[in-house]
Amino acid sequence: MSSENIDKKTIKQDKETPQTNSRRKFLTTAAAASGAAILGAPYISNAQSAKTTEWKIQTSWSGGIGLETFKTWCDSIIERTGGELKLTPFGAKDVVGDFQLFDAVKNGVIDAMNAFTLYWAGRMPASVFLSSYPLGLRNPHEWDTFYYGLGGIEMARDIYSKFDLHYVGPIHHGPNIIHSKTPINSIDDFRGRKMRLPGGMVAELFQAAGAKTTLLPGSEIFPALEKGTIDVADFVGPAINYALGFHQVTKFISMGPAGFMSIYQPVDIMELTVGKKSWNKVSKSVQTFMETEVHRYSDIHHAAIQKADQEAWKKFDEAGTIVTRLTQDDVEKFTELAIPLWFKWANKDKDAARVFKVQLDYMMSGSLGYITKSMIKGQKLIS
Repeated sequence: MSSENIDKKTIKQDKETPQTNSRRKFLTTAAAASGAAILGAPYISNAQSAKTTEWKIQTSWSGGIGLETFKTWCDSIIERTGGELKLTPFGAKDVVGDFQLFDAVKNGVIDAMNAFTLYWAGRMPASVFLSSYPLGLRNPHEWDTFYYGLGGIEMARDIYSKFDLHYVGPIHHGPNIIHSKTPINSIDDFRGRKMRLPGGMVAELFQAAGAKTTLLPGSEIFPALEKGTIDVADFVGPAINYALGFHQVTKFISMGPAGFMSIYQPVDIMELTVGKKSWNKVSKSVQTFMETEVHRYSDIHHAAIQKADQEAWKKFDEAGTIVTRLTQDDVEKFTELAIPLWFKWANKDKDAARVFKVQLDYMMSGSLGYITKSMIKGQKLIS
């Protein structure tokens, strides 16, 4: 169903003492200074604002800590913008399907999305390099360096603006893991497997390793595993996947070597993107606030997910799930398969090439050293 056919209509005060006044003032000041809670420091309202602007925003989260954290954050925005902006959150598929979110925001069916950036690989090749990709940047702080130190945020906003969208900022989730009905101990064990992947370069990497891949949104993974339509599935991390019941339909979890949880999406990246018309309805001060706030929310979201993951590992263990790990040899073999795919996707258009070039230079620098000149010999980028 196209986004144009979707209905746009959505759905006793205690007596004070000098001591309590002083204590409350201290607590309020301390909380504002810390910025550690979801609510964080208050935003100073624009005195000219006369009414509240509402953004209907749908996330790719269908449940668990991801959806809970997202809704709590959305609910905090109206107070922290002095009533200027209200975010009305919707879970996955509440208004449109995950893969329809791009058009839904572009066409004004909803105002904003909190989706997985990689979902747009088919229509916007550069999105492959605006999210983590196989054997590329391997840690969250490296992606922060790209976005906020090496010009990535400006490039992303320029690319999205061509679709009448404003890319507010990236949001870290965490490493993706692979659930399987039979053990996966090496790259060779992917051969012949029916495997759910998010599409794009990730799917092509596992196809090169011999897997038979299919594209499914997160909400459809459990029934596909249950029915046997697929026997292997990647999806985000332990907390979310346990909440979705993956331990009920699979026996094994496959990850990278110790300290490298996922070789193909080591820090899955989501986004907050707003339609330009909706973005332009709020004041410049609210726009600036939201751009800064999304960077802060990324840290909160990432930490909340990782905390929940620690409890989820215990639950998987109790359920009898067995964790297997690939080796460094597998990482090297996957890297050999990945490098030609990097250049293939980067050369799909000039936007993809310019984004990837910044990351390639970073990976080849003294800071990282993941890639050497000999590893990319014979590969070229369009200019």
